[in-house]
Amino acid sequence: MPSAHLVFTLPHSLNGLYGMHPRWVIDTLFACTAQTLSEFAANPKWMGVADGTPAFSLVLHTWTQDLQRHIHLHAVMACGVLDQAGQWSLPTRKSYFLFPVHALSKVFRGKFMQALARAHHKGAIERDPQGQNAAWQTRQQQLYKHDWVVYAKTPLGGPAQALEYLSRYTHRTAISNERIRAINTDEVAFTVRANDKGGKRLERLPGEEFVRRFMLHVLPTGIKRIRHYGVLASSCKGVKLNAARRALQMPAANPQAMESAQGFMARVAKMEVGLCPCCKVGRLQVTAVLPGQALAGEHNTSA
Repeated sequence: MPSAHLVFTLPHSLNGLYGMHPRWVIDTLFACTAQTLSEFAANPKWMGVADGTPAFSLVLHTWTQDLQRHIHLHAVMACGVLDQAGQWSLPTRKSYFLFPVHALSKVFRGKFMQALARAHHKGAIERDPQGQNAAWQTRQQQLYKHDWVVYAKTPLGGPAQALEYLSRYTHRTAISNERIRAINTDEVAFTVRANDKGGKRLERLPGEEFVRRFMLHVLPTGIKRIRHYGVLASSCKGVKLNAARRALQMPAANPQAMESAQGFMARVAKMEVGLCPCCKVGRLQVTAVLPGQALAGEHNTSA
């Protein structure tokens, strides 16, 4: 069963609001994206049945390659829905095509703007730096004037490819060690993507600016970066996921099966997670386990 990959992006004019109310922005972004996808999935125009239940996961990212703030969600969604009769229904146009991105963009923008206005009038985002009179009106006009970006990327293949893709995105941080090329007393040099063909260029930032940008992406305590919906939602997947398996003629899950994470990734994604990602020969070894430390309150992610 193929899966679609979509990206929902917030306009940069909301970055100031995010800096002061990151939890509200993140939760609202997840809610509006999930509502948009669920409503389109329940429309027979796109899925051939009414009130179908989709299966999708959302992953939060807040950065660009050069560590600037860029708030967006990656959505990986199965191309089909579970109907009320327990049958799997495919998209009406093509097996790998879900919804037109321009229509998604308008509905997504409308839902977020409605939530923004409601929170503003209730005083739920009182520290909004553009929340007063003229600044509020100016930003509202900017937000309504332009289309919000919803991007449909190349469709994913079967479950193995979707899993492999998600494994790259779910626990990625703003920058990985291999991208950092040099550090001295004055600056940090790191690679960034130069084009869509895999080209790289070197970015240099003063040390203080590098740390400032990195800290932009520290999330509030307790925020879940990965959330599952529809058939995959924890509240109903025990019933609906089994129904989807039967509809797709997939083997039933064995609740007695015990499998390590390494074994699961090797079987499904053909990936050896214990292999050194650099030399592809050596094996990774655990040398120490560091205990976590609870933080009081909420991180302030403003610059």
